[in-house]
Formats: sequence, structure tokens, C-alpha cells
Amino acid sequence: MHDFTQDLAELAAHSLRRTRRVVDGAQGPMLDADGAPCLAFCSNDYLGLANHPEIAAAAMAAAGEYGVGAGASALISGHSRAHEQLEQELAAFTGMPRALYFSNGYMANIGIIGALVGAGDAVFVDRLCHASLIDGVRLSGAGLRVFAHNDTARLEQVLARSKAPRKLVVTDAVFSMDGDLAPLAELAAICARHGAWLLADDAHGLGVLGPEGRGSLAHAGVNAPHVICMGTLGKAAGVAGAFAAGDATLIEWIMQRARTYMFTTANPPLLAAATSASLRIIVRDQWRRTHLGELAGLLRQGLAGLPWTLLPSPSAIQPLIVGDNAAARALAQRLRELGIWAPAICPPTVPKGSARLRISLSALHTREHVAQLIGALRRIAGEMPRLATGATQ
Repeated sequence: MHDFTQDLAELAAHSLRRTRRVVDGAQGPMLDADGAPCLAFCSNDYLGLANHPEIAAAAMAAAGEYGVGAGASALISGHSRAHEQLEQELAAFTGMPRALYFSNGYMANIGIIGALVGAGDAVFVDRLCHASLIDGVRLSGAGLRVFAHNDTARLEQVLARSKAPRKLVVTDAVFSMDGDLAPLAELAAICARHGAWLLADDAHGLGVLGPEGRGSLAHAGVNAPHVICMGTLGKAAGVAGAFAAGDATLIEWIMQRARTYMFTTANPPLLAAATSASLRIIVRDQWRRTHLGELAGLLRQGLAGLPWTLLPSPSAIQPLIVGDNAAARALAQRLRELGIWAPAICPPTVPKGSARLRISLSALHTREHVAQLIGALRRIAGEMPRLATGATQ
């Protein structure tokens, strides 16, 4: 039997071994992590809804009505009235004919892809897509074709040459580590010309982008029968779960064939009810999106001139590129010593040589919070010149 001690040691030697911090209490700008308070820029709770009292009240009321567990898969007895209502609301929210509620985003992507394509088919994937999309293609048995990040010209070339009976293009709508946007309108047009479906993973755009936070496809003005939206509900929506939305016949087929939907117990109804409450707040509270934009502008202005590169991003994800793995981890550690939690992200999550701090903004952050982060990074740049240039420690 293999002993992984040496393998773990090698991960640590390359600054690739990950650790967890124990968080006490609810999500928010200030967290108690490993027993110490810190200002947190590490959460995907972009709109600050994870601890919203209206959403918590909806969950508690649903727990009283439905109990805690769903009891069975959705196709047996686990599909409650709360689930049915949420699916109808998600369809209306995204402007799609129908929606299907999944347990989480990873399972949604694997299930959607596996339902649409198989052996002999072809899937065309942006190089920076989320791991769940890559894994979904591999598990489906379809051929995997990777195209350079947002390279629509190259995508059109390979699509035009493909003889596969079924073709699927998959992309993040907002790329989770760079924070930039996919050219969804152009991708949808290319797919229409070549008879391909387009699957847009809107995990990081839903709630943040588009009119009333309705997502990246609405932001790009895209709504077509060959386009499928996958959205997650544990980030800006502040709850849990995920969904697929699109053409009614297509969603019906996914429900009939997505193994990650068919063969798992449904999410608790209380989560569906909580998400319904969250959708209402997302539409109502425009100030949350406005404030996020203001904070991003403040951060960009404050970090100008530092030796690290802040990538251009219109989203709540603000990546600060350091380069070297050890330097990125040392920078994150020094921030922790100053009471700030901004996680270091290293390969394989990001390409080799692009280790970074992934700074996540929330609508509950204040201008003072962002100023504190800026001040800390400027202080570290002065204290640690080797770190500031990305040199190996």
C-alpha cells in the first residue's frame, strides 16, 4: 500500500500543500479564523447575503414546514413544493423557459455535460475553464478540444472542421481566478453558425452582473435556445446549490439523463426556500452591485504603482499576480500577521508562474476596509523587497 508521506512533503517543498482554517460564526467581512479575528477578502459571498436576516428567516420557516432533509432523490419523493417554486423563479430570473435545481455547481456541470454529449462527440473548452467543466468532459467520454483563453477566432476554426455529431462549447462566464468575462455574445453567434450548444458557467456573475443582477448572459444580451446557463447559489446568492436554465426540452432531457441529478438525495427544501428569498433581495438591492463597483475602483487606484500586477476585472474578483508560489504564500502570510485574510492561489488552480492573491470583494466591505488592505499591501511592499519582486524565498 502506497504511503503518501513523501508525496505530501513534495507538495510542501513546492509551496503547493494546502491547509484549512477553522472559522467560527457567520460569514461576513470580519471573520474569526483559527481563533483570531481578521478582515476577510476570501469569500465568494459577493453581495453579503450569506448572513442576511430575511434569508435566514425563510430557511427557518421552511425547516418548520418541511423539516431538514429531503428524504430522497428529486425523481423519487425529494422534489418539494419549495424546490418547484425555486425552479420557476430561477427560470424567470434568468429569462429562460425552464430551470433545474442541482445540489451544487460541480455536480451540475458534470451532469449537464454528461447528459448532452458522449463518446464520438466533441466539447470545446476555454483553457481557463473551471475544473468541474474539464472533469465533466472527461467523465462524459466525449473528445476534449481546448482553445486559448477567449480566442474566438481559433474556436471558430476548430468548430468549422469538426465532424462530431454533437458539439458543445463550454466556458466560464466570469473566470474564477482572473475575474475577466467571456465574450458570450460572440461565442453564442459562433455556436449558432456551427450547430453547437453553448454552456456558460455563471458561478461568479450571477447576482453581480446584468440588469438586477440577472447574470452574465443578461449582461451580454444573450438568450437563445442553444445556450444553457449554469449558475451557482452559494456565492452571490449566499445559500447553496446550483441550477441549469435553458430551453424547456433541453432541460427536460438533462433532468432525464444527468446522473448527478438522478442519483443523489435532493438538497434540503429549506435551502430552496432560502434561495427564493435571496433572489428577491438580489433584484431589490441594486446598491449592493453599485457599491461593489465603487470598491473595485478604489482598490485599483490604491494599488497602482505596486510591484504586483492587479489584473483588470469588472467583477468582484480582483487577482493580484505575484508569480512565484512561495512569494505568494509569504505575502498572504504577512497579510495574516497584519490581520487580513486574502488567500494565495497557486498551481494547479492557476497556470504555473501566475501564483496570486485572489482578493474577493463583498458588498458588506466598507471603503475603510479596502483602505486597510491597500495600506497593508503598500507596507509589505516596502518591508519585503524580495517578496515584492516575486523572488523565491
